[in-house]
Amino acid sequence: MSNSLLTQEALETPERVAEQLEENEHAIEKLGSHLKIMQPRFIYMVGRGSSDHATGFAKYLFETETGVPVVGAAPSVTSIYGQKLNLEKSLVLVVSQSGRSPDIIEQAKMAREAGAFVVAIVNDEDSPLADEIDVILPLKAGEQQAVGATKTYLATLSALLQLAATWSHNKELKKQILQLPDYLRKAIDQPALLMPEDFDHVEHCAILGRGFGFAVAKEIALKLKGLCGIHAEPFSTAEFMHSAAGLTEHNLKVFNTVITDESYKTHMQQIRRFADNDLPIRNIQSQLKDIPARLQPLTLLQRFYLDLTPIAASRGIDINCPPGLQKITKTV
Repeated sequence: MSNSLLTQEALETPERVAEQLEENEHAIEKLGSHLKIMQPRFIYMVGRGSSDHATGFAKYLFETETGVPVVGAAPSVTSIYGQKLNLEKSLVLVVSQSGRSPDIIEQAKMAREAGAFVVAIVNDEDSPLADEIDVILPLKAGEQQAVGATKTYLATLSALLQLAATWSHNKELKKQILQLPDYLRKAIDQPALLMPEDFDHVEHCAILGRGFGFAVAKEIALKLKGLCGIHAEPFSTAEFMHSAAGLTEHNLKVFNTVITDESYKTHMQQIRRFADNDLPIRNIQSQLKDIPARLQPLTLLQRFYLDLTPIAASRGIDINCPPGLQKITKTV
């Protein structure tokens, strides 16, 4: 086994998710019933870093499953600019592994005072954030020692899936989620999605995706930047066509995040246009078959996280101590 803390924690994910799904079931059922009665006008998502990327996943998830609009918070509006928002009859979902960043805590406090129903998805159940919310959904991911979030991020997505399926009364999705730990175990045993040689002589790269695939692309790009020292930027394929395709003339390597859901046909049509213009594209695609569409982002990331340590090592980076990063980042 790798001596990388990140790899070791990523390998824990299936068991952590299984525990979470079982132990949170009652709380999720109760929360789902409350939301059906409450009928929130919108969902206001609060998070930073990987937690903010969970916001992108949540936007596609809750809007497709419930039809309720999802917007992302700008925590500085409260913590720096001192403005309170009209959040009456809204659901505020605060996502934080540590629950200790001052701006996130301040945002939760403001939201509750502004009339929102505030739910925190947090790993540390005893964190200060727990005192500022209405309901806590614990991640049950265990202590995070690695600098980069892996098991806590995937546990966040599984909690969001469980909540969305229960709230929308999607029986099929609820059944699929029960199989998620097994799907994650299968993903661990799959071949690498990305190899160190994929980044030989690469200074800049674009990670493309559409819909849920774009949410995954943002997390992939963040990890490549922060842990492997690779300048990677995520783009929706639609936005890349409109605003950034010209960058390919400047030694930009392009990766394609493949999720076979409702977006797949349109997304791949756009990717083929790039290929027809002699733009080389490297697919990031799982070899697993018959994984339910809403679970594919999690199984793809599960395997991707295991690829990070050798990529970082090939670039002379100790992933246990990546330059400039720390396990808990506190912003105001």
